[in-house]
Amino acid sequence: MDQAELRELLAVEGMRLLDSLPPYESTADVVRIVSDLRKAGHSAGLVAAVLNQAKLRSRALPKFGQFADRMLFTEAGLEQATRLSVAAQHAGRFQRAGLKWIADLGCGIGADALAMAALELEVTAVERDEVTAAIAAYNLAPWSNARVEHHDAENFDLAGVDGIYLDPARRNAKKRLKDPRDWSPSLDFAFGLAERYPTGIKLGPGVDREIIPEGAEAQWVSVDRDVVELALWFGPLAREGVRRAALVVGEHGTAELAAAADSTDAEVGDLGAYVYEPDGAVIRARLIGDLARSLDARMLSDSIAYLTSDTAMATPFAAGFRVLENFPLDQRTIKRELASRDIGTVEIKKRGVDIDPAVFRTALAPRGDASGTLILTRVAGKRRALLVERL
Repeated sequence: MDQAELRELLAVEGMRLLDSLPPYESTADVVRIVSDLRKAGHSAGLVAAVLNQAKLRSRALPKFGQFADRMLFTEAGLEQATRLSVAAQHAGRFQRAGLKWIADLGCGIGADALAMAALELEVTAVERDEVTAAIAAYNLAPWSNARVEHHDAENFDLAGVDGIYLDPARRNAKKRLKDPRDWSPSLDFAFGLAERYPTGIKLGPGVDREIIPEGAEAQWVSVDRDVVELALWFGPLAREGVRRAALVVGEHGTAELAAAADSTDAEVGDLGAYVYEPDGAVIRARLIGDLARSLDARMLSDSIAYLTSDTAMATPFAAGFRVLENFPLDQRTIKRELASRDIGTVEIKKRGVDIDPAVFRTALAPRGDASGTLILTRVAGKRRALLVERL
């Protein structure tokens, strides 16, 4: 989106037109809507702007729920924006630490600043991209305790601020940026601030663990089993005695597994009646051993993130499965066994074996009315296929 497009969108006619559109659903609908709007006399630029926002609002629903219908977005801003449920967790950190005035440096479209303002924190949201700053200002307009500054985060005056939050932009207009020195603001700058202020830094969940500073609390966050971020917390925002944490958000609400360090793996043991697949946040936080001990479970094999036990236990930190059959990991054997059970729909999970599930499923050519789940892995070092059902 450029400045001219944004001006058209923010005009009274543009906002009325955007709010009058039906939910964005299909390409066929778009073709008809474009035709109708052009016949009504609206310019091609305005029509393109409002339809793009309608599309982005539709894509934003999983992150922002009903708030999406009253927000504006950019493509890149929506991609990097924090989900509202997670932003609320961030804001709660600052509130519990007793901080009053937060600078959100590199605020993007304002998702985290919105959550902070909703908790009655004073928020100064700083964004160097002019169009994105204007969109953030629109999204934060309902909160008098939030303001947006169009400014370079690395040169912004922080006088009076008592807490910092950063979500460095990790891509430019063309590509994702791999080198943390190229992020905006840079990671070196962010770590420098963390030495002087209570600071929270949002990073991608797959970032190299070697860059995590010694004194930071590292918290991996998953939403509905999808690992969405690594948050680093410094100073009073970091909890005493916690250096590794997995926060799991889902239909159950929120649950957290936390520890002072990476946990040691549990012992490898025999396959039991149940298998557990740890949540990705638990795996990235390297807390699999702690989870295993909480479930009275053991590892299926060295360095493979599957657990097994003799009893079923409900946990928000893992998906549980009942083991129905245990086969050698042999394509012909598995194909025959699936056919004997009339299984035509197969979910395939795998760890510790070099197999492409999509290619393997095609080779099995399953036919039948029943469905099943296969776990392809190693059990005590040997390649096995487990036919399981979800708990």
